[in-house]
Amino acid sequence: MIEAHLPILQVIIPLLAAPICVFLRHPVATWALTTVVSWICLAISIWLLQQVQAGGEIIYEIGGWAAPWGIEYRVDMLSAWVLVIVTSIGAVVMPYAKLSAEKEIDRDRLYIFYTMMLLCETGLLGITITGDAFNLFVFLEISSLASYVLISLSQDRRGLTAAYRYLIMGTVGATFYIIGVGLMYMMTGSLNIADLAKLIPDVAATRTIQAALAFLTVGLALKLALFPLHFWLPNAYAFAPSVVTVFLAATATKVAVYAFVRIIFTVFGGINILQSLQIQDLLAALAIVAMFAGSAVAIYQTNIKRMLAYSSLAQIGYIILGLSLNSVGGISAGLVHLFNHALMKGGLFMVMGCVVYKIGSAKLDDMAGLGKRMPVTMAAFVLGGLSLIGVPLTVGFVSKWALLQAVLDKGWWPVALLIVISSLLAVVYVWRVVEVAYFKVPSTAAMEKDEAPFSMVLPTFILISAAIYFGLDGTTALDIAGDAAATLVRGLK
Repeated sequence: MIEAHLPILQVIIPLLAAPICVFLRHPVATWALTTVVSWICLAISIWLLQQVQAGGEIIYEIGGWAAPWGIEYRVDMLSAWVLVIVTSIGAVVMPYAKLSAEKEIDRDRLYIFYTMMLLCETGLLGITITGDAFNLFVFLEISSLASYVLISLSQDRRGLTAAYRYLIMGTVGATFYIIGVGLMYMMTGSLNIADLAKLIPDVAATRTIQAALAFLTVGLALKLALFPLHFWLPNAYAFAPSVVTVFLAATATKVAVYAFVRIIFTVFGGINILQSLQIQDLLAALAIVAMFAGSAVAIYQTNIKRMLAYSSLAQIGYIILGLSLNSVGGISAGLVHLFNHALMKGGLFMVMGCVVYKIGSAKLDDMAGLGKRMPVTMAAFVLGGLSLIGVPLTVGFVSKWALLQAVLDKGWWPVALLIVISSLLAVVYVWRVVEVAYFKVPSTAAMEKDEAPFSMVLPTFILISAAIYFGLDGTTALDIAGDAAATLVRGLK
C-alpha cells in the first residue's frame, strides 16, 4: 500500500524531480514539474498529519534495517506539523515563482533555480522526517548548498556576497553540528535520535557530552539565526531573488528551529538540560535581546526586504523565548509561531516581490504613492503588517497571546511587559511603509504602474488570508502545537 511508504515518498519525490529539471532545461517545463511536485508533497504531508492524529507516531525503517543499526524516518505530531508548514509554503510559492523568477533571474539560469528549489525542499523535508542525527546533517547540507545557489542567482551582484557570507556562516554551523554528533557517537555508539535519548542520561555528566551539547547548540543557533549569530540573514534575504526570499524566510529558519527542538527536548530530553544545566535563563535573555534588537534595527532600514529580514530576527526571538520556558504552554506558543510567522512573513515578502516586479525596487522612497497605484497589493501588506504587530483577529495576536499566558504562568511578569513593548516597535516600522505608500505624493514612475499580475497577487493573498483565518480560528493551530508540545514535555524527567 502506498500509505505505508508515504514517509520515504515525501523525500524521494522532490529529490528525483530535481535532476529531471536539469535534463528538461525549458523554463516552463521545469516550472510545471516543480509546481506539480510541490503540491504532491503537500498532499503527502497532510496525509501523514492525519495518520499521526489518528494512529500516533509513524516509524519507517529504510531498507528494512531496524534501528539503531539502520536509518529510520519518524513522523510524530511535531514533525508532521513542520512538514505541513514547509510543503504548504512550497505549494503556494511555486505558482508565484514563474513570473517573479523570470523577472529577477536570467532566463538561461531558470532551470537551475527550479532544480535548487526542489533540492532545498528535499533537504528541509529530510531534516524534519529523519530519525537519525547524522542523516539530519546530510539533509541540512543539501538544503544549505541549494540555498547558497538560490541566493547567488540574483541579478544584483550583492547577492553573490550575501551567498558567500551565508556559505561561510552556514559551513561553520554545520561543522559545529557534526562535531557535536561525533562526540555523542563516541560516548553512546549510536546515531539514532530515539536511541540517543535513552543512552544520553547515563553519560550526561561527562565533559564529552556537555561539549557535544555546546557544539550542537551553537551550530543550530547559527542555522536558525539566533542573536548574536544572525549576521548572514539580513543580506541573504535582502539581495536574493524575491521568490527565494519568500521560501527561505518562511521555511529554512523554521526547520532549523525544529532541529534545535529535537536536540534539546528529544535527544537531551531525558536530562531536561534547560534546567539541569541552567541554560534556560541564557536562552530567554538571548531571545529578549533578539526581540528588541531585530525590531530596533528594522526601524531604520530603507530597503523593505532588509527591514522584514531584521523583523524576522525579532520573531525568532519570540519563538526561542517560548521554548526557553520549558513548559507545555511555552513550547506550544513557540511552535504555533513557527506556523504563524511562516504565513505572515511569507505573505509580506510576496508583497515585496510584487512591488519589485512592478517598480524594480524594494526601497522605501520608491514606494511613494503605491497604495493608490497598487491598492490590492498594498492592502495585503497592511494586513500582514497588522499580523506582525499582533493585532487581534490575526495570527500574530494568537502567538503573542499564547506566549504572554505562558510567561505569566511562569511568573515572569516583567518579561510579559517586554513582549508588549517589543510588539509596539513593530508598529513603527510597519507604519513607515504605510505612510510612504498611502500619504506621500507618488513619483512619476509610480504613477505609471498598476497591479502586479494575478498569478502573483493570488498566492500573496492566500498566505495573508490564511494569516487572518487562523487568527479568527486560533484553536486549530494551537491544538496541534499543544499536542506536539505535550509529547515533547512528556519526554522530560
